[in-house]
Amino acid sequence: MDLATIIGIVSAFSVVIFGILMDSGIMLFVNIPSILIVIGGTIATMLIRHKMSDVVGSINVLMRAVFVKAQEPEKVIGQLIDMANIARKDGILALEKIKSDDPFLQGAINHCVDGADPEFLESVLSKELNYLADRHARGMGIWEGVSEMAPAFGMIGTLIGLVQMLANMSDPSSIGPAMAVAILTTLYGSLISNCVAIPLCTKLATYSKDEQTVKQVIIDGMIGIQKGVNPRMLQEALRAALPPSRRDLE
Repeated sequence: MDLATIIGIVSAFSVVIFGILMDSGIMLFVNIPSILIVIGGTIATMLIRHKMSDVVGSINVLMRAVFVKAQEPEKVIGQLIDMANIARKDGILALEKIKSDDPFLQGAINHCVDGADPEFLESVLSKELNYLADRHARGMGIWEGVSEMAPAFGMIGTLIGLVQMLANMSDPSSIGPAMAVAILTTLYGSLISNCVAIPLCTKLATYSKDEQTVKQVIIDGMIGIQKGVNPRMLQEALRAALPPSRRDLE
């Protein structure tokens, strides 16, 4: 679980709520028409821009940002070097006994044991990595759309409220509710965009890049094992994926 995501979202909304409660009650900032305009309009636009399955899947993308279980590249490099030593000592077929919880790594091991040559192994694993990047891009694209559309519908709600207000200037009792819709839709759109969607996109992009780096390390490591590269030389090559400060920690 990524506590930073949870703490960040809760803190952002807490600051806003605290500011609200300093001088007024929370219910003053709750307006159902404004909520429907911003949230309903944003969801509708996402359904227009993306497939239904991708929109529904965006919830899983959100959960990934909260409950992500990131792989540590240092440990992956250590596993690969252990396998390189086994393969150097007992042959590639000895890797058949190795079982991994990572489907990508296990698939690479199976290909090696089945006798795949390095070129075929690199081609298959690189394609899988590219498809992974495409899936991640689609998921992030939806939340990028939310970051754009929520403020846009906030502005639409503002225009609706202003039209209602100007159309009923003769009725003072209607000015307040119309102005509330006008202002609160802008507030809701900004909160959704700046407190959730934009930070979430940045976090997901970071996780995606980290996962792709780990998988590229697996590709390079398994190809090195398949080619019979010396484990010590392979370790030095794989460490290039790590920041200098972490290269002696694995």
